[in-house]
This record gives sequence, structure tokens and C-alpha cells, in this order.
Amino acid sequence: MSITAWLAIAVFVVAYVLIATEKVHRVAAALGGAVLMLLIGATDAEHAFFSTDAGVDWNVIFLLLGMMLIVAVLRRTGVFEFVAIWAAKRAGGRPYRLMVILVLVTAVASAFLDNVTTVLLVAPVTFLVCDRLAVPVAPFLIAEALASNIGGTSTLVGDPPNIIIGSRAGLSYNDFLVHLAPIVALLLVAFIVLCRWLFRDAFRYDPQRAASVLALRERDAIRDVRLLVVSLVVLALVTAAFVLHTVLHLEPSVVAVVGGLALLAASRVDADEVARDVEWPTLVFFAGLFVMVGALVNTGVVDRVAQAASDAVEGRLLTASMVLLWGSAALSAIVDNIPYVATMSPVVAELVRADYGGQDPQVLWWSLALGADLGGNATAIGASANVVILGMAERAGRPISFWQFTKYGLVVTVITVALCVPYLWLRYFAFA
Repeated sequence: MSITAWLAIAVFVVAYVLIATEKVHRVAAALGGAVLMLLIGATDAEHAFFSTDAGVDWNVIFLLLGMMLIVAVLRRTGVFEFVAIWAAKRAGGRPYRLMVILVLVTAVASAFLDNVTTVLLVAPVTFLVCDRLAVPVAPFLIAEALASNIGGTSTLVGDPPNIIIGSRAGLSYNDFLVHLAPIVALLLVAFIVLCRWLFRDAFRYDPQRAASVLALRERDAIRDVRLLVVSLVVLALVTAAFVLHTVLHLEPSVVAVVGGLALLAASRVDADEVARDVEWPTLVFFAGLFVMVGALVNTGVVDRVAQAASDAVEGRLLTASMVLLWGSAALSAIVDNIPYVATMSPVVAELVRADYGGQDPQVLWWSLALGADLGGNATAIGASANVVILGMAERAGRPISFWQFTKYGLVVTVITVALCVPYLWLRYFAFA
């Protein structure tokens, strides 16, 4: 590798350490790393801002921005308080039951929307209901981020890496449902059981708090009925467009921005107030992270790692499948899984074309999807939903540290990825 490539690795490692140790604010570390990548020549303006493979993923940025606008308007209707009271009452004020409800809602919604959109909608409810029941909000937010990545794995639109895989491999919405939904359902059950142990210290039941919540009427929380109706109509149209985006030939980012701006115009809410509710630091952090990872792509670092893996397993389908699964999980924990999959998918396309003695090499795409999507749970910056949750928590004055998230995420990742091993072996090798 070139000197520039080694310098890019050094910059990335230093920035990652600063983010992980929180010695420097994560936005400053990401932006500082991005600037250094430009200065050392690991990337340039053309690649950083206009390359689809080695620069800022504007689809992700504008998807986030559009949904943040919708959430900012929705917040003014009282609908989040409504849902918070409803969820707390269905759970009988019991924290673990509440977590199960929120996890299931998040996972199922992530399959039909996408995981970033889902956490943007569910997190405000979580803050309110946890305050009502006097329980710590961080475990619930972490559980929702993890659930969103698990649930989003099951469909084409549920997790951004799946969209990339579907496009490269020519896989349909139904292909993802048939091949990944069964294992995701099993993983979700395992995760709910795991939550009971992982977050056991958060399940403090307060009978008085629970009684006060049970006495509330959900209907009283709605502050603006007209705005609620308009917001729900726009949200329904945006959701339908997400599901049908391949038919409509519209990127989810375009759908989100158009929906956000249309709702802002129809709501008659002050635009300056809504703009103040947008998570601008989170968007800037993503931009910096994309530039840093793009520099590793641009200098050939990621391609070198991916190619070494493909050379090591050539001709051995089961070995290739397992290496892809665990390797993708490990790498997606370090870099965001979107640029990782964008880089790895051409390598997998080459592997799929190899001869495996009559065995179906399509399993390699499912190994990549499971590894990348579930591996994103391992660290606080492994997946877009994780970063969004941390940004919202910080804005609400309830910051979640890198290691607070990662100590739970690593456990969940190892267990869920390990459960995928027998699934892949049984379905695509033993009984193929």
C-alpha cells in the first residue's frame, strides 16, 4: 500500500479512538479526521462530495433531514405523548413489558420503513414514557437501536445496506422477505429474552408512578387535531412511497425531503422553530464519517481487505459464507455498514460468479446482508440508527457514551450472528 494509504489508516484510527474514548466531541473528531484526509491527499473534493462510493452519502443525509422535519412537526401535535401513555398503559406500568412493546414496534416498523426513520419516530415516545415511569431512558433507547437494526435486516428497504445489495444482486423485496425474515423473527425472540438480562437494572417498578400513568387519558395529550391529521396523512404517504420506491423510481431521500417540506408548508408552523429541532450535529457527524471511510475506500485500504478475504475462500462456498458473515460483522462494527457494503458488494458479485460444484452461491449475498446489518449493532457508530439515537439522547440532555452503547451492542451482535451460522448451514447447505 502507498504512504497515503497508511496515513489514511493512521488518521482513521486516531479519530476512532477519540470518538470511542470521548476525549473529543464525536462531531469534532469526525470533522477533524475528514479535514486531515483532505489535507494528506487521501481524498479530494470530487470524491468527498460527489462520489457515490467514496464520499458523503447524500441519500442518507437527506433521508435523515426529511424525517427530522416530519418528527419536528409531529412533536407539536402531542401524538408522542399519546403513544407514550398508550404504551405505558398496555404494559401496566411494568418497565420490562414496556421495553418488549417498544422493541416489537421498533423492529416491525423498521422492516417496512427503514431503521433510521423508525428510531426518529419511536425515540421521542421513549423519552416521555420513561419520564412518566421514572426509569432510566438509556437502556430503552439502546434496545430500540439494536431492535431497529435486527428488524430492518428482514426487508429490502429496512436497512440501507440491503438497498445496495438488492441493486447489485438484482434481488427483490420478496427475496429478502423469504430468505431473511425467518431468521430475523428468531433473532427478535432471542433479543427480547436477552433484554431481560442485559437491562435488568433498569426494570424498577414504581406502583405509584404506574398508577398515575394508568389514570391518564391518551386523548387529553393531543394538542392540535388539525395538525395531527395533516401530519399523519403526510407520514402515511411517505411510508407508502418508501415501500414502493423501486416502483416509483424515487430515492427514499427524495421522498423524505419532499414529505418534510410539504408538511412544513401545510402545517403553518414557524420554520425557524422546526429548524432548531433538527439534529444538525448528527448530520455533520455523518458527513465527516463518510469522508473518512471514503478516504479508506479511495486509497484502496478497504478493497485490499475485501480482496484478501475473497482470495482466502475462493472455491469453498461454506467457508466463504462464514468468512463473509463474521468478517462483515467485524468490519461493520468499525466503519458504518453503508460504505462497507458499497465497497464489498462488487467483491461478492465476483465470488458469486465462481464455480462451487453445483451449490447455489446466492447464500453469499445473505451472509453479507446478515453480517453487515447485525454487525452494525456492535458499536455506537456501526449503523446509522445508532448514531441517530446517540444524537437525540445528547440533545435531550441524557447522553449515552460510546462504551455504554457498545458494551450491550457487542453482546447482542455476537449472539445474533452466532445464531445465523446454523440457519445458513441448515437452509443453504445441509437441506439445500
